[in-house]
Amino acid sequence: MGSLVHAIGEKRMSNGQSGAEQRLVTPGEALGSSSGLRNGSGVIEKEGQFYSTKFGYLHSLNQTISVTPTHSSYTPQSGDFIIGYVVEARSNLWFLQINGPFQGLLPMSLAPWKVEFGESRKHLDIGDAVFARVQEVDESHNVVLTMKGVGLRKIGEGAIESMPAHLIETFLGKQNANIIKLRDATNARIIATDNGRIWFDGDVDAMRNVREFISTFKQCIHKEELQSLIDKI
Repeated sequence: MGSLVHAIGEKRMSNGQSGAEQRLVTPGEALGSSSGLRNGSGVIEKEGQFYSTKFGYLHSLNQTISVTPTHSSYTPQSGDFIIGYVVEARSNLWFLQINGPFQGLLPMSLAPWKVEFGESRKHLDIGDAVFARVQEVDESHNVVLTMKGVGLRKIGEGAIESMPAHLIETFLGKQNANIIKLRDATNARIIATDNGRIWFDGDVDAMRNVREFISTFKQCIHKEELQSLIDKI
């Protein structure tokens, strides 16, 4: 596992990609003529020219020009499975940082314990991490969370790493095929959540290998690199 991560890193530090593919662009930057080309994700066309709408790497594939963002913010949706960090505890609810532009609200009534009014910090304190689900998102962008459900709990063991939310689908793979391969290869327990956070646990070697894999995975610029890394697990 370690040699795989090292090999991928060596490839990325070499000239395995063209300079055009590695070009870092900013929102509003002119990318060139659109003649004979199509615009993909992160690119708009105006008066015969392409312009970037994201901060990321310019990518050309099959006559399609796109921009792969270096970072992406999580947009919560009802039913999402997430990992959140407690950032504030009040007498009847908790505020959680959920890797998005808005905090999540966990009311006392949606916690898995019977909580007496004013005793919220006895159950969850600032800095604690939890598995939760998005109960609802209203028109004012209030994100209500719940911890009532199978697998929803306070996290008391293992480690958590984060990645851009748009990479989670690729990390999981079709029908979770990629994460199953990684679990088998490392002998670690791994759970990936919709808001770009990954929990994992195991022995020392398993923890190190998963952490190294995630770190290398986040450095991959294009889907081809990501899939190549996964294929070699």
